[in-house]
Amino acid sequence: MATFLNPLSPITHPSSETTRKGCGFFSHVPNLQSFSISKGFSRVLASTQITISPKDTVFTLPNWRLVRSDQKTREVKLNDAFLFFEAMIDKGQKPDVSQATQLLYDLCKFNKIRKAVKVMEMMIGSGIIPDASSYTFLVSSLCKRGNVGHAMQLVEKMEEFGYPTNTVTYNSLVKGLCMHGNLKQSLQLLDKLIKKGLVPNAYTYSSLLEAAYKERGVNEAMKLLDEIIAKGGKPNLVSYNILSTGLCKEGRIDEAIKFFRNLPQMGFNPNVVSYNILLRSLCYEGRWEEANMLLAEMVGEDRSPSIVTYNILIGSLALHGRTQHALEVIEEMIRGRFKPTAASYNPIIARLCKEGKVDLVVKCLDQMIYRRCNPNEGTYNAIAVLCEEGMVQEAFSIIQSLADKQRSSTHDFYKNVISSLCRKGNTYAAFQLLYEMSKYGFTPDSYTYSSLIRGLCLEGMLNEAMEIFSIMEENNFRPDIENINALILGFCKSRRTSLSLEVFEMMINKGYSPNETTYTILVEGIAHEGETELAFQVLKELHQRKVISQRTVERLTMQYDFEGLPLT
Repeated sequence: MATFLNPLSPITHPSSETTRKGCGFFSHVPNLQSFSISKGFSRVLASTQITISPKDTVFTLPNWRLVRSDQKTREVKLNDAFLFFEAMIDKGQKPDVSQATQLLYDLCKFNKIRKAVKVMEMMIGSGIIPDASSYTFLVSSLCKRGNVGHAMQLVEKMEEFGYPTNTVTYNSLVKGLCMHGNLKQSLQLLDKLIKKGLVPNAYTYSSLLEAAYKERGVNEAMKLLDEIIAKGGKPNLVSYNILSTGLCKEGRIDEAIKFFRNLPQMGFNPNVVSYNILLRSLCYEGRWEEANMLLAEMVGEDRSPSIVTYNILIGSLALHGRTQHALEVIEEMIRGRFKPTAASYNPIIARLCKEGKVDLVVKCLDQMIYRRCNPNEGTYNAIAVLCEEGMVQEAFSIIQSLADKQRSSTHDFYKNVISSLCRKGNTYAAFQLLYEMSKYGFTPDSYTYSSLIRGLCLEGMLNEAMEIFSIMEENNFRPDIENINALILGFCKSRRTSLSLEVFEMMINKGYSPNETTYTILVEGIAHEGETELAFQVLKELHQRKVISQRTVERLTMQYDFEGLPLT
């Protein structure tokens, strides 16, 4: 801890000069942890009366939604619309409400959360009061991307300035906390919701039940359901489907079937989701006769087979080596007016790769592309199965042919493939393909190196992750702060925060300047290891030394339920 705290200096970022000197380029990776939701809200919302002169003009944004080209071009057009919006607001003109709201939504969809928050600020500043659904969408977007602390901060600001928060908004927070293993805090938030006079709904209960079975097992989730009902709560079929999923996940399929058959007695008729849950477990265990009996029951509006049903059948058939039958299901799926997706083809491709049937893999990919199913992350990981079978060059040849069919640059495509493999814990295959790519001129950049570091840490290969830095130096690349943060984060997620502190010391000794993200990762790492009091003390010290901002203190305090830290 002494090593961690001694070299502190106010929040800084490595200069571009330093970075260029080491490697000739530098890469900026956007980071939500450092942006402020409250910045601007305090200034803008503090004004209780905002008036717009009748002479103010309502402007129209250029239509960024008509673009039917590649994603990169769509992002450029969306950014142009944002810049135009910003420029017109600066001129004192008033935006069209529906367009401004749509811009906010689309920025969230493209993961441009900072800009989405700014759009909301500018809407309020120009006299428009965004509706509750806009706030809720922002909160939900933040939670889905793991920024629950930011979302809680946003909700607090909404309430502080008199904007009502509804149950739907709180549901997003509950869901966000549950997704990140914070069931205890979710239940505390539920109490807060009830005290405010808001009524939890079935969605609230479903999120809690899902978190309960994942964290504590399905038996505990069932006890929670009994408590919810005893307190007057009214769970719906979704809640019971979640418990059925929990039973299946624990391998208790026969119990799940009995639970399923008892649903009508509880006042619920099983729907297609209820059937799919059981069907998945039966098929993947090869209990085909029971699966066929279940399929025969799937008649009627609420229980007719869905695209998920077809994908379950395809995936399980492929897993058991019955790829031809799986392809026949795809044809039946099309006759049933369902459009197959990459998720439909990926299990078949993975199985064919495992069997080394390269010609059939290529044929399957051609069919997939012909039917306008764009390859995705799952497709690249399926192709990488060839690497496991010692057919690295064949795998690269297929990846290379896919690159030729993309609208993005080959460099960007290769970078995306490497990143996709690393995210799924397929790092060895990523290295094998990277070696082949490098023969054709591909040079890893900072983002690629960070992906490799994260992938190795994800697979528990921490020493190998550290060796990436030696490889970078051998190739005359000076690691940047984002690479180091990726390593520190990987160690913290592996519950090896002590090693993270050693990396931090090494980083200081080599002349790097930690940024706020570095310190935040370390505090969160300490908290995740259950050392809440120590995390609180470290956070307090960092805040006093002005290397962690007030907004980050507020976020971490909310997210980890720290108490006693003065926030003013």
